[in-house]
Amino acid sequence: MTFLLMRFRFVAVFALVAVGSAAWAGPTLDHIKQSGKIVIAHRESSVPFSYVVDKQPMGYAVELCLKLAEAVRKKLALKVLKPEYLQVTPANRIAMVADGKADLECGSTTNNSERRQKVAFTVPHYITGARYLVRADSKFEDLPNFEKKKLVSTKGTTPLKAIDQANKERLLGIEILEAPDHARAVEMVEKGEADGFAMDDVLLYGLMAGRADPSKLKVVGKFLTIEALAIMLPKNDPELKAILDDEMKRLISTREAHAIYERWFLKPIPPQNTALSLPMNYLLKDFWKYPTDRVPN
Repeated sequence: MTFLLMRFRFVAVFALVAVGSAAWAGPTLDHIKQSGKIVIAHRESSVPFSYVVDKQPMGYAVELCLKLAEAVRKKLALKVLKPEYLQVTPANRIAMVADGKADLECGSTTNNSERRQKVAFTVPHYITGARYLVRADSKFEDLPNFEKKKLVSTKGTTPLKAIDQANKERLLGIEILEAPDHARAVEMVEKGEADGFAMDDVLLYGLMAGRADPSKLKVVGKFLTIEALAIMLPKNDPELKAILDDEMKRLISTREAHAIYERWFLKPIPPQNTALSLPMNYLLKDFWKYPTDRVPN
């Protein structure tokens, strides 16, 4: 009896030690710890969230991602955790995370139920909706004005799906075009290849501010969608997600996230050193009162 009791206690103690040592162990975290690097996926032209200037990724979401990476470093007790950048597109960003080629995707990606089948998301960093970028001399004011006209959106985005669905439901006969990236879509509007560009309005303002003459463009229309943008991560690592969720909530509660928001939306930003002058909207203010990773869609 004594031998069996001692053996039971040994097994119990061993199990507790094992659980403690694996408290922050998961497939992505294990890879990060072993490699000493964290792969951050970024975008090329999603101003001001995630874009490239002089080959350097930057933006609101990128800065938040670096904060999250630092939280991971501390939790794993690593002396150094090197960020490694990977440029992605709207079409391949989900696959890059789902296939383990990127640990975080720091851009302007909508958290929705369809995507949550493949990847996970942390607490949203922006709430937005799709509107339309048109030429300044355009008389278009909302979606019905594009009837029998050409409307472009970026491949692999939720606004593209939204306008396609609305076009079919309302029998508008819009010719919907797909652009490989946001920059090309803006160019198509400027050159008259498309009558408008449907995308999250905050991205449209950012893209417009980055043009040589922003006054030649304008943003119009009611919100076609309301979307929560969030940093994307692999679905199979709840330990990593817990670290990221806790850090996002800390950044929000301490108002560090608010300061980062002001830096990218209210102050001059590269490359033109002009300000978007976009105060935080009521949707994000309300959401951040009780921050959560759960979104309605």
